[in-house]
Amino acid sequence: MSIWFGDPRLDDALASSQGTAITTLGIEFTELAADALRARMPVDERTRQPAGVLHGGASVVLAETLASWAATFAVDRAQFHCVGMEINANHLRPVASGWVYGEARPIATGRTTHVWEVRITNEEGKLVCISRCTLAVLAIPSQY
Repeated sequence: MSIWFGDPRLDDALASSQGTAITTLGIEFTELAADALRARMPVDERTRQPAGVLHGGASVVLAETLASWAATFAVDRAQFHCVGMEINANHLRPVASGWVYGEARPIATGRTTHVWEVRITNEEGKLVCISRCTLAVLAIPSQY
């Protein structure tokens, strides 16, 4: 059974992400599974810190991107939108090149608040970062 509302499509996220930090960092949505949203991000000159490894801030951008879109796909997009309230991240392993892969899964999806866990792994499937993001579910203002 799917956790998503209606029939969300990765193309919707891709279209809305053009010209944002998401595309600037090279984040690519890869799968909308029945219970998770997945994406990948390159580890290159856009996402590395001066020490030559994945910047923790880039990992947080990937995590919040996944959590925000997952929450958005889980609500009626004609009535609501979701915005980040809080995020934390534990950076566990350095990555110098290649790709990292993120997966967002719900912890709690309430009427006004969602909490999502995002696990980021390297190409070998080893955990690089684990993050938890709390999102507010807000009504879209009606048009006058």
